[in-house]
Amino acid sequence: MKLRRQTPPDPQQLTLQLDFFSPDAQPKAAGDQPAASPSPQPIFQPAPPELQLAPGTPSSQAPSRAKRHIRVGEHVLEYRLLRSKRRSIGFLIDEDGLRITAPRWVPLAEIESAIHEKRRWIFAKLSERRERSARRLQPHMQWRDGATLPYFGEQITLRILAAQAAGVAYSDALRELIVSLPPDASEQQLKDRVQGWLQQEARRVFAERLPVYAARLGVTYRAFALSSATTQWGSCTADGRIRLNWRLIHFALPMIDYVIAHELSHLREMNHSPRFWATVQSIFPEFEAARRVLRASGPDTLPEF
Repeated sequence: MKLRRQTPPDPQQLTLQLDFFSPDAQPKAAGDQPAASPSPQPIFQPAPPELQLAPGTPSSQAPSRAKRHIRVGEHVLEYRLLRSKRRSIGFLIDEDGLRITAPRWVPLAEIESAIHEKRRWIFAKLSERRERSARRLQPHMQWRDGATLPYFGEQITLRILAAQAAGVAYSDALRELIVSLPPDASEQQLKDRVQGWLQQEARRVFAERLPVYAARLGVTYRAFALSSATTQWGSCTADGRIRLNWRLIHFALPMIDYVIAHELSHLREMNHSPRFWATVQSIFPEFEAARRVLRASGPDTLPEF
């Protein structure tokens, strides 16, 4: 089964991005008040070594004149400061580390105070970025007998059988996906068979879980379809059409349920306001944990088809 050509986005839909939300739009749980910058993550993590400078390192040794340094606890944090017309201080972690965008009228002392306030979030995101970069260096999946791939949050093993008739069968007891192919089959044919089976499983699971959360919310969706998007986990239109990324089948059921609950909640609130997040929390209380797992699992962590 081939990936379908992606259609242009519907301007009337809300989407759930693979990277989820920008640091300036962190989700709020019930009772939270809107803030100009993201809420700190609950666990403090040291900044990655390659993103630190030793104490006393002169700024002239920084790779760019735009780089600044500030001592945060036991670490010296490097960041880039950009001035703009925005009304609040914004934080972004990208390939070059921490970037801060602040209004031209905000003094440096206030910016550095904001850094200290958001230090846990900053160091956690720097650590996530480092781990993601390390995963990119790992070898790509080899499509052969004995290879493994993620399915429902666990690894299953591919078993390839030479046969005249092509087919796919799954053994839950052995955690093996048995793919029958002609002896002269190509690697692409193997990937197509496996992808087709995964998409079939995704459709089955989505069809089972959508009614569960729709009933909890008291909403009715019009239809759902599989998505092959590279930047979205799901989307929802105002008229109740839901699209879910078939690659969610790689993840454990709580992550799948979170995305389903997220999209169905848009049938109550077509936005990402505090009221929306309160709606999500009302039917999926552990949404924060599931969201963190998905945010740390980009396309580079999944098998290539």
